[in-house]
Amino acid sequence: MLKNKGHSSKKDNLAVNAVALQDHILRDLQLRNLSVADHSKTQVQKKENKSLKRDTKLITDTGLKKTMQCPNLEDSEKEYVLDPKPPPLTLAQKLGLIGPPPPQLSSDEWEKVKQRSLLQGDSVQPCPICKEEFELRPQVLLSCSHVFHRACLQAFEKFTNKKTCPLCRKNQYQTRVIHDGARLFRIKCVTRIQAYWRGYVVRKWYRNLRETVPPTDAKLRKKFFEKKFTEISHRILCSYNTNIEELFAEIDRCLAINRSVLQQFEEKYGHEITEEEWEKIQVQALRRETHECSICLAPLSPAGGQRMGAGQRSRETALLSCSHVFHHACLLALEEFSVGDRPPFHACPLCRSCYQKKIL
Repeated sequence: MLKNKGHSSKKDNLAVNAVALQDHILRDLQLRNLSVADHSKTQVQKKENKSLKRDTKLITDTGLKKTMQCPNLEDSEKEYVLDPKPPPLTLAQKLGLIGPPPPQLSSDEWEKVKQRSLLQGDSVQPCPICKEEFELRPQVLLSCSHVFHRACLQAFEKFTNKKTCPLCRKNQYQTRVIHDGARLFRIKCVTRIQAYWRGYVVRKWYRNLRETVPPTDAKLRKKFFEKKFTEISHRILCSYNTNIEELFAEIDRCLAINRSVLQQFEEKYGHEITEEEWEKIQVQALRRETHECSICLAPLSPAGGQRMGAGQRSRETALLSCSHVFHHACLLALEEFSVGDRPPFHACPLCRSCYQKKIL
């Protein structure tokens, strides 16, 4: 009977131990014990949502501006532990079959873990799960000093259905929310903005220097002044009035003025001078007492306007309508020399007035 009792007690102990181990394994694999899932908070949020739905009231918008409460930066960057309380002991842990979970890390221990993570440069490198930068997304630090995105770690725990570090495979780690990646990302953004701004200022200063100071190299100096001259000519062309209608109207006005001047000139000098008028002009010429040609400086006819002999026909004297007297040959040479002038627009060599001539 005693042997049977001892054998039954051993069987009972084995059964209890097996049930305890099975219960420990099941609890260890439950998703509600995962740190990132935070099952207790989700249940609290659901209860709060139900209570909010019951207590909802109709609010009328008065149109007045509401004061927006800005979130405190210190609160948003505050670090906290996701699982502050250790999970309850399972039956296997109470019986001593499996060791108890590690105690919760103190603030000093978390500081050491964080310093070890900073030395490894985990926050500078991308997330080991998604291979992307941390930027401003939530970031978690494990007790094994490895850093991940909070969403990436949550997806990994849900996929593997157990709580192990994706890098070192440590079980039942503790997690802490940190903001080192966000702070480093802000510093990087500020540095990049400052670099872009300084580059813009330097490029603007250098462009202004290139536009104002001519270079010393001969080719670059030539291009510099060519560009300046092109800009000046373009500015002058742009300052001109390019109204075609006004231009044509100005041309028509100038042509009308020229026609009126030519008409007055023809009225004044276009009619033939009569013999009486020639006699008056000849009297004015005699009063001048001109004895030599103003062109060749040779003496005129001895009679002062009378015809020369048969041997002196080549030195004929020409009387102009302005009462000036020249050798006819000299006057013809001057008229041939004046290419731009055409009769009756020849000008007198002395008084520069248009004339009609008469050979004496």
